[in-house]
Amino acid sequence: MANYIIRRTVSGMLTLLAISFVLFAILDLAPGDPTANLPPTIPPEVRLQIRESLGFNEPFPTRYTRWLRQFLWHEPLNILEETTGIVIGDSAARTRILSWQTRGPVIDLIIERIPQTLWVLGTAFILGILIAIPVGVISAYRQYSLFDQIGTLVAMIGYSVPTFFTGLLMIIIFSVQLGWFPSFYDTTHKVTNWASFVVQVKQMVMPVLVLAFFNAASLSRFTRSAVLDNLNQDYVCTARSKGIGEQSVVLIHILRNSLIPVVTLIALQLPSVFAGSIITEQIFRVNGIGQLLITAIQGADIPTVQTLTSIYAVLIVFFNLIADIVYGILDPHITYS
Repeated sequence: MANYIIRRTVSGMLTLLAISFVLFAILDLAPGDPTANLPPTIPPEVRLQIRESLGFNEPFPTRYTRWLRQFLWHEPLNILEETTGIVIGDSAARTRILSWQTRGPVIDLIIERIPQTLWVLGTAFILGILIAIPVGVISAYRQYSLFDQIGTLVAMIGYSVPTFFTGLLMIIIFSVQLGWFPSFYDTTHKVTNWASFVVQVKQMVMPVLVLAFFNAASLSRFTRSAVLDNLNQDYVCTARSKGIGEQSVVLIHILRNSLIPVVTLIALQLPSVFAGSIITEQIFRVNGIGQLLITAIQGADIPTVQTLTSIYAVLIVFFNLIADIVYGILDPHITYS
């Protein structure tokens, strides 16, 4: 297992290097100028000095190498120093990845937005799993029943309808028509008492339900298929012939083996939830990472876009590794050589 983790980690790092190079090259070719948003009264020579100070006039290999060193070494050390107080090397000599829009470090902007994104996306992701797995198991166990047919219909609708349509529909019904929930997410709201907690829950209900509904739709169908594949296997018949209760057969034998492919989908869905939140955060005005990416794209803030897309790539590779490790926990027959 340890050798496998080391090999996968090394291959994952090489994959991330290749992805970061492609992303940096594509975005570097995109039109954009760090001085584009400056007032027109600034003299040309000052604009030239700003471009030179940001390294914009340097050759591509130099800029990519510097960004990679900042992303993989300087920024993690700064985060470690700010969170734990541990200082490694000369912190004053470290260069930061600077946003062209705010002229501040990109990582600081991301850290400011992470709590809002995790509040909404984390709750939606967990809720989606808690809904999808029981629905998938029951649908498979009661195949072609009314519950299964309704679950299939709802899942098809949830998977086919985009989140921007679902979000707008919920705003029209529950905010405009019924007035139950606010139509936008107030990121400045702080929870200090029970009343403020109720307000926080109300403003989280619609974005959480939109994302949870979309995630649970595909996961429930995948869980149903996995359970059906194991429902009539020989080991299930053997367990039943031994007099084991039906609930134990389903929960211990069938569900455990069925979760092996489901874990893959969950691990792959988690990074996509961050990417999928871009639209949802725009609809409900959640001041999170998704909205930061949209703002950076609209403002041609290339360093911010490069950093965010690279973080998404890191999440995908990392959770793929986690999925492979969980395989061995769920199924002892899996060996790593």
